[in-house]
Amino acid sequence: MGTLIISATLILVVMGFSNHVLWLAAVALLFLYVRYGRTGGSASTASPSGTSGSPSGGSSGAPGRTDASYRAYRERRDRQAKWERRYRRERPLEARRQERQK
Repeated sequence: MGTLIISATLILVVMGFSNHVLWLAAVALLFLYVRYGRTGGSASTASPSGTSGSPSGGSSGAPGRTDASYRAYRERRDRQAKWERRYRRERPLEARRQERQK
């Protein structure tokens, strides 16, 4: 879906060199895709799991999901830390420059 939107936007931009209204259509298409296409799908999938777990008490099912999500979070955090250590080790000048900017 994203590829289709990007290609349609590029076509509108190329055609827009003769008609500037098409540039506005390209911007509107990108805005609608960012606003409703990408974000709408993730919000609709996140809300049912949150609403189904909270009203039913959820004492038996919630800890398993919490442990699994925390475990996944820990793995992502450890993987990120590993990559950051590797980056600092392999590129010390860039790492120092980034630390100075913070």
